[in-house]
Amino acid sequence: MFDNTLFFSPFWSVLIIFCTVGGIIGIFWLIGWMSKGHSKAELSANETVATMGHVWDETLEEYSNPLPRWWLGMFYVTLFWAIIYLILYPGLGAFTGFLKWSQVGQYEQEMKEAEVKYGPIYEQFQAESIEKLAQTEDALKIGHRLYMTYCTACHGSDARGVASQGFPNLRDDEWLWGGKPEEIEATIMNGRNPAEAPPVMIAWKDVIGGDEGVKNVAQYVISLNPKRVSEVAPAAAEKGQATFATCAGCHGPDGKGMQPLGAPNLTDDIWLYGGSKEQIETSVAAGRKGTMPAHGEFLGAAKVHLLAAYVYSLSHSGGNKPVPATPAQP
Repeated sequence: MFDNTLFFSPFWSVLIIFCTVGGIIGIFWLIGWMSKGHSKAELSANETVATMGHVWDETLEEYSNPLPRWWLGMFYVTLFWAIIYLILYPGLGAFTGFLKWSQVGQYEQEMKEAEVKYGPIYEQFQAESIEKLAQTEDALKIGHRLYMTYCTACHGSDARGVASQGFPNLRDDEWLWGGKPEEIEATIMNGRNPAEAPPVMIAWKDVIGGDEGVKNVAQYVISLNPKRVSEVAPAAAEKGQATFATCAGCHGPDGKGMQPLGAPNLTDDIWLYGGSKEQIETSVAAGRKGTMPAHGEFLGAAKVHLLAAYVYSLSHSGGNKPVPATPAQP
């Protein structure tokens, strides 16, 4: 949201006022000058109508007539409208106008009106458990609409995420921070930001011996998945196993991760940032700092509750739950 009172310094405010007011005064002068034409005293003896003195093809002359009154009137109407607007609304630097209107103020007013009108629709479901709401059609319709508005930019309209960018699939049963109803609701409400609440996946390249250490650890991580044994270089994986002890504090000695820390299971075939050898090496070398922004303050507890119920329903129907066909109103 743009707030002109916070954006403009005194210098820029004065400059904008000078240019705006000067421009309006200049247009008034220009219109007055253009509307005069030539007076009768300026006519030559053989002229009945004033001309500009330009002649083409011997007889073709350019007349000097004033602007039509109706056209001139329209110019003045637009100028006076601009003056009235600049008095009432922001437009002259940091001056907010006599009506004190702002985008922020209008947005907040509309949000208050929407809360009064639509708040009870969300609040009627707040006392119900998420498990029950996940089986309630009306609640799921509202939750789906909230999801489509606030979550699709990252997790996709089908809720399957974008692995290459670190946006998780919400339809499977693998959760970094836990998939219980209260855990999902906490994630949406408070967000997940390891950078502010460590541990975070830091860059390990310099800690574990540069490129060679990174490759060895990546080989060991790949070896944790029985389906990928054929991809592993045994000697490198053996060296990486010794180094992996540094990683066990978060991922566990067996590599199965720890949900309370948001540390992923490295033994399955589900990867938040991709599971190719190169992508794993990048994760080890450079670290990962993905965040889930908090939505509680913005949406409120009632909406978060319904949204959590919808997300919970996606992972408790085999990952194939269809989205509601008809969005709720509103």
